[in-house]
Amino acid sequence: MPELPEVEVTRRGLLPVEGALIEQATIRHHGLRWPIPADLPQHLQGRRVLKLRRRAKYILAEIGSTDVEGVLLLHLGMSGRLCLLERDFPAEKHDHFDIRFVDGRVIRLRDPRRFGAVLWLDQDPMQHVLLNRLGPEPLEPAFNADYLYRQLRTRNAAIKTTIMDAHLVVGVGNIYASESLFRAGIHPETPAKSLSLAQCELLVQEIKATLNAALEAGGSSLRDFFGADGNPGYFQQTYFVYGRTGEPCRVCQQAIFTIRLGQRSTFYCQVCQPRDTRAAGRAANK
Repeated sequence: MPELPEVEVTRRGLLPVEGALIEQATIRHHGLRWPIPADLPQHLQGRRVLKLRRRAKYILAEIGSTDVEGVLLLHLGMSGRLCLLERDFPAEKHDHFDIRFVDGRVIRLRDPRRFGAVLWLDQDPMQHVLLNRLGPEPLEPAFNADYLYRQLRTRNAAIKTTIMDAHLVVGVGNIYASESLFRAGIHPETPAKSLSLAQCELLVQEIKATLNAALEAGGSSLRDFFGADGNPGYFQQTYFVYGRTGEPCRVCQQAIFTIRLGQRSTFYCQVCQPRDTRAAGRAANK
C-alpha cells in the first residue's frame, strides 16, 4: 500500500496541472472502495484545479472557476496510482477514472484492486469523516517529542503499532515504522508508555529523517507504486530492516528478524534494537 512518501511524491508529480482547465471527467467504474459520485463530471467540467494539497494519505484537489467550489478527494488504496499523461492514451482494464484537460493532458486513476477513492466534498474537507480525527502530520512542527511523550503515557500497546495509529500521527505506515524504530535503536515490542522523553525525541527525529529520505528517493516501489510521471521510487534499495529477514544487518551484520505485530510483519535487529531500549540511543544512520 502506498504510504505517505509515495502519496506526497504523487502529489508533487501532479503539480503541473495546478491552474489547468478541465475539459471532461470520465468514470469507467463507479465501484471503488466507495462509489464514485455519478454527478462528479458535472462538478469538474469547465473548472480549474486551483491547488493540490495532501492530508495524511489523501490528495485534495481544490476545484473551482476562480474561488474554491469543492474539493476532489483522492486515495490510492492498496494498489492504485495516479498518472499524469501528456495525451489521452487508450484506457486499459484497470483504468477507472480520468480527468482530461483542455491542453490534452490527462490524470488517470489506475487501481487493480479498487480500494482507492474518488469523492467530491462540498464542505470543509478537514471536517469530513475521513479526515476530522487524524493526528498531526509527521513532518510538521506539531509532531514533536513533547507531543509524542504526552500521547504515549497511557498507551500499553507496542510502540510499533502505536506509531502506526493515524489518530496519533498520520502517515507512519508499516515500512516507515520499522525503519524509523531501527534508526532510533528501539525494539518494536517496547511498551509505548515506557519510552522516555529522550527516546521520544530520538524517535521523532528518526521518523522525520526516514520520511524525508524516502521523499528524496521518490518513495518505495515494492509492487505497484510508480510516481505520476511513471518513474519508480528507490528508497527500498536502502532499507535497514524492512523485508530483509535473514539478511545481515547493515550496521552489526547480525541476521534481521521478523515478528507479527498488529497482524503486520515487523522487521528488526536484535542487536541494534535491544529490548532494554533505555540502553539504546544510537541512530543507525549516523
